[in-house]
Order: sequence, then structure tokens, then C-alpha cells
Amino acid sequence: MSEHMQYLEEKRKIDSYFDKGYQIVSIFENLSGTFVDFVTSHDAGEREIVELQLLTAEARKYIASKLIVAN
Repeated sequence: MSEHMQYLEEKRKIDSYFDKGYQIVSIFENLSGTFVDFVTSHDAGEREIVELQLLTAEARKYIASKLIVAN
């Protein structure tokens, strides 16, 4: 898979989690990539935590821009 196609897939996953109402609770970066933890924003019941690994630089920039826009 080309890097651009991989970025588009990572971007699709990020947007999908936001569309489903997930919120970012933590971001951790190391040599294996960036790990973004999403949690459901439902107040009642159990909260689901999902971890997404971002491998492309473009996806890391995209998630940073989503954080800036959210604030």
C-alpha cells in the first residue's frame, strides 16, 4: 500500500471515530508511531476505549489539526 493510501485509511478511521462520538483521551508517540486513545463520550454505562496506531506523518499532522480545531 502506498503511503498516501495508508494516510487516507488512517484519516478515514480518525473521522469515523469522531463521527461516532468518540473523544481523544490520550496521545502517545514513540518509534513505532503515534497511539491515539479514543473513548466513547456516553455518560451512562460503560465507556469503550479504542486505541488507533498512526504510522504516517500526514495522519499525525491531521490528528493535531483536529485537536487545534476542537479547542
